[in-house]
Amino acid sequence: MPPIIECIPNFSEGRNPAVVQALITAVRSVPDVWLLDHTMDSDHHRSVLTFAGPPDAVGEAAFRAITVATELIDLRRHAGVHPRVGATDVVPFVPIHDVSSEECVRVARAVGQKVGADLGIPVFLYEQAATHPDHAKLENIRRGELPGLAARMGSDAAWVPDFGPPRLHETAGAAVIGARQPLIALNVNLKTTDPTVANAIAKAIRHSNDGLPCLKAIGVELSSRGMTQVSMNLTNYRITSMHRAFQAVKTEAAKRGVEVAGSELIGLVPQAAFDQTAAESIQLERFDSAQVLESRLRVAMSEDLARDRSLSEFLEAVADAKPIPAGGSVAALVGALAAALGAMGARPGDQIEARPQLLQASRRLHALVRADSEAYRGWAGSRTISDERSEKSAASAMAWQQATEIPLEIAEIACQVGWTIQSCLKSAKPALHSDLTVGLIMALAAVDAALHTALVNVKTTRNPRLNETLLPRIRKAEQRLEELKALCYTPPPN
Repeated sequence: MPPIIECIPNFSEGRNPAVVQALITAVRSVPDVWLLDHTMDSDHHRSVLTFAGPPDAVGEAAFRAITVATELIDLRRHAGVHPRVGATDVVPFVPIHDVSSEECVRVARAVGQKVGADLGIPVFLYEQAATHPDHAKLENIRRGELPGLAARMGSDAAWVPDFGPPRLHETAGAAVIGARQPLIALNVNLKTTDPTVANAIAKAIRHSNDGLPCLKAIGVELSSRGMTQVSMNLTNYRITSMHRAFQAVKTEAAKRGVEVAGSELIGLVPQAAFDQTAAESIQLERFDSAQVLESRLRVAMSEDLARDRSLSEFLEAVADAKPIPAGGSVAALVGALAAALGAMGARPGDQIEARPQLLQASRRLHALVRADSEAYRGWAGSRTISDERSEKSAASAMAWQQATEIPLEIAEIACQVGWTIQSCLKSAKPALHSDLTVGLIMALAAVDAALHTALVNVKTTRNPRLNETLLPRIRKAEQRLEELKALCYTPPPN
């Protein structure tokens, strides 16, 4: 198993499924990243995604999702019971397998820098990534929510953000990004509509008020369900278990003559936490064994392997009447084969440095075979959701952008493959010329095909902003392709 980190971003949207689908599509568009779980809650007006994979891939998926959230979520029209400071409210990175906390800090800071620079959102680093002691605790950053944070940013030098402008983004607010250890989000629902009861219980049990160690808690009202809730974060379940936290709520509720309706988990939970606590002992509602982190990860990885079909199965799937997989995936596969042929021919002589580059390109293009299908599937899914027309249209546009960027990336990588193979031909042994030439021809075909798909998709969207972003890349790739073709097809001088 490769090094794996987990990311659990929280977004300030829990009522519009089209927006949540666009966030999911953004994550799934990154190869080698597994979407493990997603939830949305209308009372909290919040959605939580859980995904995992190699550190840099997870960082890229997080940035793409933040970009979508910035486009589609407007905090000026937002009202929910959960505290928040951003459209993308908090983005933690967590070490899972064969990776250090320091690596998660590195990814958090890299994503934070990009969010600040590219999206113009102020970013505060928290927990293990924090650069200022006042920012280490999430509740300190959220204190007073947007008005409180804006006031501190405007009056206190200690509240200059780590990245981005020294003021809130007009629609997206701020983003809190960091690294931490696994956390359990456990909510306990109460059979009362009185929010003062939930608030009093939360105050009695949380660590900051001399309650249970490693426990954060707030009281919230669930108007859609006719009850209230104690929403808890267990920052170290080995010190305060789910059972202990649940019993503390139940005891405090009994003192106030209130019954517990049940509990619910948000996101995934490490197996070790269930080794301490039986689901029945905390009255879990709608518990699914897939909420165990390790189980969900194994399932996602096995599904990943299952999708890596044999060539004959892939060909059958392409020939099927369904539109997935289609042109983009085929172009990626052709490019991957071209790069593999180039790597074979680059092994001898002075082209040894080209071999690892071509192998890396082949692996990336192979991953993009699946990513192209996932992006198209996400766009198709966003089109089927019945929702407010303007927001559904925006979500569909963001999903279509992902379905356009992936074939463009295929074209860019395949073009570089072609240039590398062309350079290998100059010094390759005669016996390898034929194979390298086949690889070069395939690379040119992959670039042509992928550029065609990207250009058709850009024109289909009729999105001026998307055109401004992607058309220059398409034109540059077209120019590089024409230069390579001219070099390949110009006869050598006599």
